[in-house]
Amino acid sequence: MARVLVAGAGAIGSVFGGLLARSGHAVTLWGRANHMKAIKLKGLLIQGIWGDHYCHSLEVASSPADCGKGFDAVLVTVKSYDTATIAGIVAEKVHDRGCMISLQNGLGNLEILAKYHEPTRLLGGRVIFGARVLEPGIVEVTVCAEPVRVGGYVATAAAAKLAAHRWASMFAEAGIPAEVCDSIEAELWGKVFYNAALNPLGALLRCPYGSLAKNADTRAIMDRVIDEAFAVALAEGVPLRWQHVEEYLEEFYSSLVPRTAAHRSSMLQDLEQGKRTEVDAINGEVWRRGEQHGLCTPFNALLTRLIRAATSRW
Repeated sequence: MARVLVAGAGAIGSVFGGLLARSGHAVTLWGRANHMKAIKLKGLLIQGIWGDHYCHSLEVASSPADCGKGFDAVLVTVKSYDTATIAGIVAEKVHDRGCMISLQNGLGNLEILAKYHEPTRLLGGRVIFGARVLEPGIVEVTVCAEPVRVGGYVATAAAAKLAAHRWASMFAEAGIPAEVCDSIEAELWGKVFYNAALNPLGALLRCPYGSLAKNADTRAIMDRVIDEAFAVALAEGVPLRWQHVEEYLEEFYSSLVPRTAAHRSSMLQDLEQGKRTEVDAINGEVWRRGEQHGLCTPFNALLTRLIRAATSRW
C-alpha cells in the first residue's frame, strides 16, 4: 500500500485518486472546498466509460496545511498556470525517497517541479483521457484516446525507470490504462500536438473534436498548428516517435480524433465558466519556444491571442 497525495483533485485528479483508493492505497485528495466537502460526506462517485465506482476510503483536504506529510507519491494535477505556486509546497509533502508525478497538460511543468524535487525521483505522465466534474462528489470519465504513459524526467536514471514501472503498474491495477514510455518529453510533446490543434479551436467554435476534423477549413488550420509544433519539437531535439509530421497527422486523424470525436474541449469548459485557460502552456509555449529557435509559428500565436482575448472578456 502506498500513501498518495493528489494535489489539485479536480476531475482528472479525482479519477486517479479515487481508483487508487479503491485498489487499496491510502489516498488524500487536496482540492476545492465544495468538492472535498461532498466527498467527505458521501464519498466519491466515478462514472463513465470505465464503469461506476464508489470510493469511500478517501481523506480530503482543502488547504495544504490539512494534507499531512510523508507521502510515497504526490500526483500533481493542478492546472499548468498553478504549477509554480504549489511546487515548493507539495515538495515538502513527499518523504525522502518518494516520487512526484506530474499528470498535467502542456509543457514546462516538469522543469518547474525539478527545481523543488530530486529530478531522479520526478516522473511525468502523458494523460489523454478526458473527465469532468458533474457536481461536487461526482466525476465522469468521458473519453480515452490511449493509455497513460509514464516516464522519468531523467529518462536514463535507474531510480526513475524503476519508479515509472512501479507507478504505471499501480495505475493499471487500479483500472487506469497505463504503460511505461522511453521518453516522457516526447510523449508530452505528442500530447501538445493533439491539444494545440483541438483545444483552442473547439473552444472558440464551441464544437466537439470530431466536427473539427470533418470540416475542411478547421482541418487545414489544425494541419498548420501541428506542423509548426512538430518543427519546434525537432528544433528542441525531442526524440519523437514519428519521423515526419505526416506520420503524426495520419495517426491523429485515423486514430486519436475518432476515439475522442464527441469530446468537448476542456478549454471551452473553462471559457464557459469564466476560468483561466491553459493555452499559454500549450499553443503559447510552442510560440515562445519557436521564437527561441528563430521559427515562425503564426497559427499557434494567433490561437493563443484569440483564447486570451476570449478570456479577457470575463
